Amino acid sequence: MIRHLTTLPRNTKRAISVGIDIVALTFSYAFALFVRYEQVFIPQDADVYWAFLLALPVSLLLFVRLGLYRAVVRYMALSALLVITSGVLTSALVLAAAVWSLNADVPASVVINYALMSLVLVGGLRLLMRALYEQKVSRRKTRVIIYGAGSAGRQLAQSLLNGGEFHPIAFLDDDPTLQNSTMLGIRVFSPKQIEEVLEHYEPKLVLLAIPSAARSRRKEILEYLEPFKVTVQTIPGMSDVVSGKMRIDELQDVRIEDLLGRDPVEPRKKLMEVNIRGKAVLVTGAGGSIGAELCRQIVQYEPSMLVLVEVSEYNLYAIEKELQEYVHQHELDVLIKPVLSSIQNQNRLTRTMQRFHIETVYHAAAYKHVPMVEFNIVEGVRNNIFGTFRTAQAAISAGVQDFVLISTDKAVRPTNVMGATKRFAELVLQGLASRKDHQTHFSMVRFGNVLGSSGSVVPLFRRQIAEGGPVTVTHPDITRYFMTIPEAAQLVIQAGAMGSIAARAEGNNGGQVFVLDMGEPVKIVELAQKLIRLMGLEIKSKENPHGDIEIVYTGLRPGEKLYEELLIGENVLESEHKRIMTARELSLPWREIELYLEQLDTLCFEFKVHDIHTLLQQAPLAFQPTSAICDLTWQPKLKTKVADMQDLDDELSKN
Repeated sequence: MIRHLTTLPRNTKRAISVGIDIVALTFSYAFALFVRYEQVFIPQDADVYWAFLLALPVSLLLFVRLGLYRAVVRYMALSALLVITSGVLTSALVLAAAVWSLNADVPASVVINYALMSLVLVGGLRLLMRALYEQKVSRRKTRVIIYGAGSAGRQLAQSLLNGGEFHPIAFLDDDPTLQNSTMLGIRVFSPKQIEEVLEHYEPKLVLLAIPSAARSRRKEILEYLEPFKVTVQTIPGMSDVVSGKMRIDELQDVRIEDLLGRDPVEPRKKLMEVNIRGKAVLVTGAGGSIGAELCRQIVQYEPSMLVLVEVSEYNLYAIEKELQEYVHQHELDVLIKPVLSSIQNQNRLTRTMQRFHIETVYHAAAYKHVPMVEFNIVEGVRNNIFGTFRTAQAAISAGVQDFVLISTDKAVRPTNVMGATKRFAELVLQGLASRKDHQTHFSMVRFGNVLGSSGSVVPLFRRQIAEGGPVTVTHPDITRYFMTIPEAAQLVIQAGAMGSIAARAEGNNGGQVFVLDMGEPVKIVELAQKLIRLMGLEIKSKENPHGDIEIVYTGLRPGEKLYEELLIGENVLESEHKRIMTARELSLPWREIELYLEQLDTLCFEFKVHDIHTLLQQAPLAFQPTSAICDLTWQPKLKTKVADMQDLDDELSKN
């Protein structure tokens, strides 16, 4: 019946509401008379009836005027109850006025009882209908627990109660003053009672409604919830809700940042502004994950101009459009200039830097995927080494003040070509910094994996879990450092500023290698296990053959190593920023670097992949490859079938 009523046309439902109110008001008046005279009393004075008959249509018109019939009963809020109260009190006043004008024999107590009974019936019937509807609908909704009974938790609960997908059945909260209380008809439990709650209510989800909690605290909560077989999701941050980007009931999977528990450090405004505010800034690789975030951070500190250099047309279009919208929305006086170019095109880069009078360059463009560079060695060397060299040469020619290279932890004792090329790029910049024929300050910033970048394992794991597994991990002992892209970009900018300040103070061209504090390394398999459990699933193994998701080890990929490092030696100095360190490492005179570059250039031109590989091992890079050469367009000198036939003919002719 309830379901049938909710499907009726709106006008039909309004007509039913009016009919119910007529019956309710009539009964209330009759009840008030009965209470007054304590018997089924029918007064002889007809004005007693006329007074009510006059008051009834006026009361209904007032109800319409107050919007009582516009309120949807199943979504009726406190404001609707206030409207009902106002309508009933006004109806009582109208009845009193009708009684007075007709001089009817109706005592004041009848009017008062009429008002009270009308309030009970008119409001109570609506509440009853709402309760019946919610009870009916809640049986079909997914039962959830909300962790956090604060403002965000209550807003979420209210939103879910009005929605059609989830039904909150309990709150969990650490605050002892809230425990054992009831909010929105939902009881608040202590987190220690979670087993009891799970057993009694059998929910499918636990929703984290603690958007303002520190990541370290969120990590503690997630670790506490992990052993229980229930899916854990979170609500958006309050900044996203307030800005209108997301609704509070838009649930999200647990973010990897919460699992790591690494709290970001507020960036220092002075360092963020040194190389940016009021300056012309250029970012290479502006459409990549790191480059794009650098651009987002840079534009907030209002450079006079931001030049985006990118080889991918679509990526350049996407980041340029995003930044233009941001500048327009925040009314910033920043010019955005998109330049389509390869970093290997020195003439194009020089012209660009001269044309826009560039003062600061952030060099983020590089080939970073280890297997891809292993399969394409010549292009990896061309882009990562010569691309960096030519970009730096362009900066020197254009009189750029500061040049910051985004490096990688894979440059430390590299086991793959990608890491070797990035370490070589560092040596190139250190060599250029040692020269006295220019005024460009060089610095390098080295860090590990960033969350959410292209090729990140987390989206892959989520997709594999959603598809029912298996989850693929290369090795049970493989570990990696992780950092969020925004934090990495902020620290890169601050480290570059520190390098510039130090170079000016010491009267040289810099050449410092900065290393970001990445926190503790994370075992990739443990990360996969956490994601599986927090999605309410069990790990399938020999010990648990009936589990949901299996973890399969696929073996290390070409050039991949188990553990990444950030330092080549132990010679590291702390800086004024607690998450930025300075590494003191080997550097070479520019003449030696130049000789290596000349040899590499020739070998790349002649496509001598084996000789390139050998040269990278001979150079002071500490390059120790863990796999054989696997470039896709190169192969060892093997005899072909034609050569074999020629050899056979030679042998026959001899005999």
